[in-house]
Amino acid sequence: MGIHDQPMRAPRSRVRLKDIADRTGFSVNTVSLALRESPRIAEETRQLIRDTARALNYLPNQIARSLVERETRTIGLVLTDILNPTLTQAAQTLERMLGERGYSTLFATSNNTLDQELAVVDMFRSRQVDGILAYPTTHQRIDHMRALRQAGYPVVLLVAHPDAEVDVVSVDERRGAYKATRHLLDLGHRRVGFLDAAHALGNNEKREGYLQALAELGVGPVPELVVDPNGHNASHGFDAMYRLMATGRRPTAVFASNDSLAIGALCWCRKHRLDVPGDLAIVGYDNIELAQFAAVPLTTINYAVSRLARMAVERLMALIQAGDTLPPAQVTQLDPELIVRESSVAHGCGDGGRRGRGGVSD
Repeated sequence: MGIHDQPMRAPRSRVRLKDIADRTGFSVNTVSLALRESPRIAEETRQLIRDTARALNYLPNQIARSLVERETRTIGLVLTDILNPTLTQAAQTLERMLGERGYSTLFATSNNTLDQELAVVDMFRSRQVDGILAYPTTHQRIDHMRALRQAGYPVVLLVAHPDAEVDVVSVDERRGAYKATRHLLDLGHRRVGFLDAAHALGNNEKREGYLQALAELGVGPVPELVVDPNGHNASHGFDAMYRLMATGRRPTAVFASNDSLAIGALCWCRKHRLDVPGDLAIVGYDNIELAQFAAVPLTTINYAVSRLARMAVERLMALIQAGDTLPPAQVTQLDPELIVRESSVAHGCGDGGRRGRGGVSD
């Protein structure tokens, strides 16, 4: 039997409001009101109709409802990297909080490319989502987001430049990097290496925070101590350490722009028998769950996922409820917390621990 000879499968019949009305004896209008939890319908009647709808496997026609109500009750969420544990946690938290407000979430990933981000935003718009939450690939190149905002479309960015002219709820990355670097400087380190995975994407906030901390203490930046790991994963951090530690004067401390890179640096130190923090102090960024369970618990900057998600969802809901006239754009940056663990300060040693093997000293 050829493919054209295969019997065609009969289309699934969709349960309609009329089917529930026929089964219960109520009018279609009564059934519709009951399924929308209208107080005009007695609770006993509502319960009977709900039970019947469930027994018939009834599902509301969301497409038809969205045409009537001019909303789809869906939100688009743009991520840069689905494998980034911080973004995965943020997506899970945002989905839960949106669900509590009756919204579904559509996910898409730009894979850190602007062209793909533009395609994702267009796809969301074609699906008529009620609003967009986004981690933009490049914090500076957001003209497409500004255009949406100017057209009255609810958009909240989860990281961006403070002058974005778009609603932003984000962790202050410049401030976080400053705190991480200043912590190492206050421990006495003066050669602080930096694994910077953001600069290549045009995102300079963490580098600016790193340089600010150095400048405050009169420590001149050393270009060889700033390394692009060419990626964001632990393997990239591991490989980048070869280049960083091959400099003429090795660093005594390393700040990594995320925890995965820092964990890669920890593995490199273990392989080369360097004590952390005795020979090399390490600080990460994001406070992912694995950070506190690493072979040497990792000092890091906390990314307050729940707080950020709650504030971003609240702002997006306010924009949606504003209708056709949006309020002025609002930028909220959360001040991140430094979480000190053993990778920078040895247990019981307030001065940052001993300076140990390998001749790495200040």
